[in-house]
Amino acid sequence: MKIKDKEPFYSDGLSFECTRCGGCCSGFPGYVWLSEAELFRLCDFRGLDPAVFAGRFTRVVRGFGPPRLSLIEKDGFDCVFFDDGCTVYEARPFQCSSFPFWKRNLVSPASWERTADFCPGVNRGKRYSHEEIEDLLLRVPDYNVRHFSARARRAIGF
Repeated sequence: MKIKDKEPFYSDGLSFECTRCGGCCSGFPGYVWLSEAELFRLCDFRGLDPAVFAGRFTRVVRGFGPPRLSLIEKDGFDCVFFDDGCTVYEARPFQCSSFPFWKRNLVSPASWERTADFCPGVNRGKRYSHEEIEDLLLRVPDYNVRHFSARARRAIGF
């Protein structure tokens, strides 16, 4: 007899609506990973050459796992694109657009409620189905800069 896996606590879905408050992009250190496609989308959005954009707004992070490209932070650990709100919201990276549906926030009801402590959009607005949440968890882009095209690697100096 096969034992069915336990359903996640969000099997009936979870609600979230971004209020653009900046709680997830300011005030604490971290990385905002960029895929190659996201790099070029942000370059287009900002109207900048990829090498100029990368030099101003990104860094290659090495040391744990494959090398990855991240946005830099301003003093105080705010995202480089946070200025009383996200200045690249329409072109923001997947990591930003998929928040708060990150694995660490979906471990338990308690982890989800801890996220709600600093994010006023949690538990309000659109109801995301279990399937939509699982799709977000599986759709993480390839952030390994070794897999970027030669053009992208040149732009980031890798």
